Amino acid sequence: MPTSSQTVTVLGGGVGGITTAVLLRERLDPRHRVVLVEREGDFVFAPSLLWLLAGDREPAAITRPMDRVAGRGVEVLRGEVEAIDPVARTAIVSGRSIAGDWMVVALGAELAPEAVPGLAEGGHCLYELAGAAAFRDAFARLGGGRLVLLTAGPGYKCPAAPYEAAMLLEAALRKRKVRDRVSVDLFAVEPGPMGVAGPEVSAAVRQMVEEHGVAYHPEHAVVRVDPAEMRIHFANGVEAGYDLLGFVPPHRPPRAVRESPLAGEGGWIPVDRASMATAFPQVFALGDTTHIPLAMGKPLPRAGVFAHGQAEAVARTIARSITGRGKPGTFEGHGECFIEIGDGKAGLGRGDFYAEPRPAMAMKAPAWHWHAAKVAFEKYWLRRWF
Repeated sequence: MPTSSQTVTVLGGGVGGITTAVLLRERLDPRHRVVLVEREGDFVFAPSLLWLLAGDREPAAITRPMDRVAGRGVEVLRGEVEAIDPVARTAIVSGRSIAGDWMVVALGAELAPEAVPGLAEGGHCLYELAGAAAFRDAFARLGGGRLVLLTAGPGYKCPAAPYEAAMLLEAALRKRKVRDRVSVDLFAVEPGPMGVAGPEVSAAVRQMVEEHGVAYHPEHAVVRVDPAEMRIHFANGVEAGYDLLGFVPPHRPPRAVRESPLAGEGGWIPVDRASMATAFPQVFALGDTTHIPLAMGKPLPRAGVFAHGQAEAVARTIARSITGRGKPGTFEGHGECFIEIGDGKAGLGRGDFYAEPRPAMAMKAPAWHWHAAKVAFEKYWLRRWF
């Protein structure tokens, strides 16, 4: 058991990084350092961006300053992670080299709207605070025309989110009494909603969306957007006009990850799916930056619930290795997701994503109490970690 001071470096201040850092700080005595590296000054609680889109939240309600994590005893280092050396367990952060005895890579997925010509100029990114706030403002002014939501690449974070957005926005249009003047379309690159959850869950979500009168267009891969003409061009030859466009952009691994020895298939980090250990001693990776293949052939979805569970496992393992107390952590592939449908209701999908031959999932029918549970979870999560 190590007796000297140990330093744990956590790269990335999203759900996984913050959870890892705070749990380690709570479990290690003060002689050990926990350093959290994050480029942004504020944390954004991404699940609540959906409510922001529909005008049900203000940015201040779903953001928290990273300084509050520092107030928990974690050393917060602001800067861009430019390079990672997992052999030496060092990273270059805004030109400065930092080192640790342990490293946790939780840098998430990078949004790349520029990968589709005209996309960023023609619409609003729903997965970042500024884009979601701009969409909200434009949506509030929309009194007629065609509202289009678009998934521009496969493997995006929060697989249910664009479908939830469509239903929440449709409900908001009804509340404003302009629904009869606004059509709502969802164009998706994937063949069905939340395919990794299995055909039953996928069919259930699609039914919810279509029951809201949303025109759903699966297997439409966008190739370019014409902002001046306000038209979307798809690989299958279809074109679609719009009056307001909200999009989920293509995702890619952060440059520091894809250019490091950690990178595997597609530039993402392969890990042991139970421990989240990488091929390099005392280096772990978790959350959206990892690639975990499932028995069905698809990877584990990128979602905050998994990043949180993986962070708890990694924190337990590192704390056990440093202190000799407790048990190593294990991530078992369980997850759940509230599915907002508007009108104060939500459904709930939960299950075992490591089950074979495919994830074992169950859906709870939409009800007001699931929506209330998501509201309670939002408040709990922000209070617990900040």
